[in-house]
Amino acid sequence: MSWFKRKKEGITTKTEEKKETPDGYWTKCSNCKTLYITDDLAKNNFVCERCSHHERIDAETYFDLIFDEGKYTELDRDMVSGDPLEFQDTKKYVDRVKSTQKATGLKDALRAAYGTIDGQPLVIAAMDFGFIGGSMGSVMGEKISRAIMKAIDLKAPFMIISKSGGARMMEAGYSLMQMAKVSGNLGLLSEEKLPYISYLTDPTTGGTTASFAMLGDINIAEPNALIAFAGPRVVRDTTGKDLPEGFQRSEFVLEHGFLDGIYERKDLKQQINLYIDLIQNQPIRA
Repeated sequence: MSWFKRKKEGITTKTEEKKETPDGYWTKCSNCKTLYITDDLAKNNFVCERCSHHERIDAETYFDLIFDEGKYTELDRDMVSGDPLEFQDTKKYVDRVKSTQKATGLKDALRAAYGTIDGQPLVIAAMDFGFIGGSMGSVMGEKISRAIMKAIDLKAPFMIISKSGGARMMEAGYSLMQMAKVSGNLGLLSEEKLPYISYLTDPTTGGTTASFAMLGDINIAEPNALIAFAGPRVVRDTTGKDLPEGFQRSEFVLEHGFLDGIYERKDLKQQINLYIDLIQNQPIRA
């Protein structure tokens, strides 16, 4: 004997009465494939509770994580790239920039802002990988340089959060010039005896790694972040060989002396405070 019996066959629901899950409601861990409600994952700083994998996050999420009460003032928000080379591959560079701006809501691959961290001023320049792979162009170099000048003006520590595929090929030499430009301005920061903390996230590769990302007074990284000059795909295509498991990941880089530490997002703010206090020889904030 069945407990339930269908009285009416062929039951259908009108289209307007169907309830669909809104886009973005679910997020799957890109490592272990565990499914999360996006809001729940966000409450854990987009870190998987099962495997501790750190999903890629944007500059705004880092600002909310680090600055007191998520309050900050953005610098040079509307700065955009020109096209002096009139570059074109499968599409014109200016068209690629415009379409990416429309898709992401960003002006370029880096956002800079200042605020406070436990009451002390801090200036942060953070990259957005979603904008042409976080590639380093003239806007990125100029915004970092201006952020450094702001840090000097405020007598504040400075931090770069790197997440980049390297130089932006569409800007050719203009892009490569940013490596020297930013490195030189970091020298001015050093002359003022202001700390520079470099935080490397997944991925940090190419010219970014070869210049300012490795010039911090303190170089730290997220767990399992890809940190390299030439990424594994480039190495494999060039040599015809696969890299060993874990090669070019932050744990490997730390083991070989190129990093000072690896920290999960939940510990990041505390560690930034600690390093600032130690470098500036001031009382350690709890």
